[in-house]
Amino acid sequence: MAQILIVDDDLNTCQSLAAVLSKEGHQVFEAHSGKEALERIRSQDVELAVIDLMMPGMNGLEFFQTLKALRPEVIALMISAQATVEVAVSAIKGGIYDFITKPFRLGEMKKAIAKALEAQTLLTENKRLRQALREKASFSKIIGTSPAFVQIMDLVSKVAPTRSTVLLSGESGTGKEIIAEAIHFASPRGENPLVKINCGALTDSLLESELFGHEKGAFTGAHQQRIGRFELANGGTLFLDEIGEMSLGMQVKLLRVLQDGCFERVGSSRTIQVDVRIIAATNRDLEKEVQAGRFRQDLYYRLNVITIDIPPLRERAEDIPLLAVFFLNKYSELNNKNITGFSAEVQQILNHYSWPGNVRELENVIERAVSLCQTQTITLSDLPSRLALSDHTESHLMIPMGISLAEMEQTVLEKTLLMTKGDKKSAARLLGISLSSLYNKLGRKEM
Repeated sequence: MAQILIVDDDLNTCQSLAAVLSKEGHQVFEAHSGKEALERIRSQDVELAVIDLMMPGMNGLEFFQTLKALRPEVIALMISAQATVEVAVSAIKGGIYDFITKPFRLGEMKKAIAKALEAQTLLTENKRLRQALREKASFSKIIGTSPAFVQIMDLVSKVAPTRSTVLLSGESGTGKEIIAEAIHFASPRGENPLVKINCGALTDSLLESELFGHEKGAFTGAHQQRIGRFELANGGTLFLDEIGEMSLGMQVKLLRVLQDGCFERVGSSRTIQVDVRIIAATNRDLEKEVQAGRFRQDLYYRLNVITIDIPPLRERAEDIPLLAVFFLNKYSELNNKNITGFSAEVQQILNHYSWPGNVRELENVIERAVSLCQTQTITLSDLPSRLALSDHTESHLMIPMGISLAEMEQTVLEKTLLMTKGDKKSAARLLGISLSSLYNKLGRKEM
């Protein structure tokens, strides 16, 4: 059963066609003008519309253009007793599925409607499959099973279908760009462009031109018109990476676009309207930047609709083995090598290294190791010296005989805190105790 809207100022055509389609099991709605039809589609779900071309007031083509804007998923047939071949061809090029001349046989109309509904079903299923493939492809790059990771992905899955602005915060190399890709491709905008720009890599003048575009002759060297990133991302998503690096002057110009979706190209007075979802990323604490006067408070509130804090790799160490294997397989395949794993010593070093460069640093280390490895196993000699020497020794602790259990505990606490650079949360996780227990033990030490 389908929900079908018949739009025709001829009451006899409406009623006879509605009667036949109702007998077929369809739910049919009638409208006798374009205005009445608009009221119908605003209040009723419709899958297919049968539209008369010649109607008083709003004609069929005008109504169809509005219908496409309001309900782009609706498929439409057009009927007319007066149309020329040129009009029929133009209508089909404009998106009408089929054009049927009056008078028509009801059997002919039933076949045309069945064919149109079948085509719509295929289009809907193809769209669903493409969406599923996009989501699978985008999420396949995100590896992890730690509680922090699972919490992030749960938030991503909730945020992706919405239109809300998202602010991704976290240290460099934590994977903010990959999270942005996952949000975009799992969203209804996934078939439209995802446009990226690094706000910290360009001067103000270049950044303004990149974001908003410019007209020919707008400034020295502007030899031709340039379309900006906002226009390129229309209907899709714009990823503003390192937005905390943007100057206050550029922040003002960005704020207007976020408020009303309007801007002008450099050198033009013509206002351009776009529909763009914003995902911004920063490795700075924007609240502190606001307090210091380096970031506009109003822009911060515009961006901070939904914030996703991405933890550093040292705070989700459970994910390190999974990520290491993922990168090992990736670069082994790219380099046509058959490397099956890591030595026990290498695995221990990878697990206990603090990874100041986060996932990006881990990926670079694995890529380097794969390139240097001459056997089927990554060994200590394949690692950079900063891992093979400093962290390797820091991850081991020598306990002399005769030391008391209390002294041993305090030594382990001190060395673990040293290894985590004072990060108590990471230290508690490595020691397998709660954060409150760690504070209690440290408190006893101070007593």
